[in-house]
Order: sequence, then structure tokens, then C-alpha cells
Amino acid sequence: MQRIAIVAGSSRTDSQTAKVAAFIRQTLISTHNLDAEAVSVIDLGKGPLPLWPSDEDSRWPEYEAQLSAADAAIILAPEWHGMACPAIKNFFLYASKAQLAHKPAMLGAISASVGGAFPISELRASSYKNCRLCYIPEHLIVRDVNHVMNGETPESQADERLRQRLDYNLDVLLHYTRALASIRPLIDMSNPAFANGMS
Repeated sequence: MQRIAIVAGSSRTDSQTAKVAAFIRQTLISTHNLDAEAVSVIDLGKGPLPLWPSDEDSRWPEYEAQLSAADAAIILAPEWHGMACPAIKNFFLYASKAQLAHKPAMLGAISASVGGAFPISELRASSYKNCRLCYIPEHLIVRDVNHVMNGETPESQADERLRQRLDYNLDVLLHYTRALASIRPLIDMSNPAFANGMS
């Protein structure tokens, strides 16, 4: 059974990013036939992580278990002022290769207007190095987020097209998930000389 962890990377409670995460979760269950218990959502708005990891972080052990059990991840980042928001950047200070190494992931960016491209390039450049997460070539940009992914019926042609793109991307992600499952056990991650990625 394939397990997917979706990270809703907004620090706002009841965010549009969390809405998109819930929509993707339901799509994985209803369209791609995953079991409900196999798709988890980490909502950084409802369960924020403190700035800088410490032993007193109450939510991280729960998130760590979800990520470790997952075979793949979906990382959703709202765009704030042309950047990935602080909550998702902070998340990658916690996440390490122990939870994410050599697992496929799909990036998604969320914009209330016509933006969203910058968090994709930012996270592709800076978030994978030490945790060794493997982003697939496909990503999703959810523009005009207030008017898409709001129910079973698309509200517009743009909404319908976005849903079609999501289905395609998820199909690609699931193929990568099956392929990389056999690769991970073959890679030695215990060598301290290569604990971090090369920069």
C-alpha cells in the first residue's frame, strides 16, 4: 500500500493551502484508489512548528512518524511576497534524510492571484539538499486559489484544467513512488562523511 504525506505549508489556520491539501487527499482516495488511512495531511497552520528545532517541540514527533511511514510527499507552499512562506522553510529545518531521503515528492505553490512560480524555483533550489527529497519534474501552481478546488464540480474552465493537471501529476508521482521504493534500500545513508548534501 502506497502512503503519501501532504504538507500544507501555510502558518495560517484554515488556510487556502490546507483547502488544497484536503482536495488533493480526496483526489488520491477517490480517483487514484488509495486507502484513506494511507494519505495523511500535515497542516502547519493548525499544528505549527516552533522556530528552530528543540526537544520541547510537541508536534514534530507526530509529523516525523507520518513522514517516515510515507513512501512519497506532496509539499504545498503559499507564495508570500514572491517567496515561499516561513512555515514551509522552517519545516525543512526539521525534516532530514531519516524521514525523506530518496522519496519522490511533488511541489505545489499556492497563489491568491496570478503568481506562484517563485516558491517552486525556491524550494527546488534550497529544500532538498540535506534531506535528499527527490522532486519529480512535474509541479502544480494553484492560481486564483479562492475560486478553484472548492467542491466536486469545477467552477470554471481554469478550475477544470487545473484538476486535470493535478490528476496527471499525481499519476506521475505514484509511478515514481513505485519505482523508488526498490532503490531506497540499496543506498547506504550511514556514512558520516556524506551526512549532508554537497553545496
